[in-house]
Amino acid sequence: MSSQQSTQTMKPATAAKKLGVYLPATPAAFQEGVVSRAELNELQTNPPEWLRELRQNGPHPRPVVAARLGVSIAGLARGGVTEPLTTEQIEALREEGPEWLEKERATQAEVRKEAARVKKLHAEQDAKKS
Repeated sequence: MSSQQSTQTMKPATAAKKLGVYLPATPAAFQEGVVSRAELNELQTNPPEWLRELRQNGPHPRPVVAARLGVSIAGLARGGVTEPLTTEQIEALREEGPEWLEKERATQAEVRKEAARVKKLHAEQDAKKS
């Protein structure tokens, strides 16, 4: 009895998330099919023109928009940004520097600072146990 290895596939939404692109902006063939692990790896190592274009200019999904603005996804929502943004729109927001964005960036900086403090504290406690 031989075990046949099945090809691991994923839904287009999962593949788009892993690629960091907004699914509705991808080509119809990508949206309608399934993506194998090999195809995903190929897209990541040798991105086609449509993928390079989406990554560069957008529209970008919320996690990418949040990362580019230096805020959390929840911070985007609090700021009223619920739609995907293009690179141009993200740059315009940065230049505009609305009050909510500055506040959310400060909040995010505090969260990171606290996370680093806790990580250091845990490392020190682990070192004492050893």
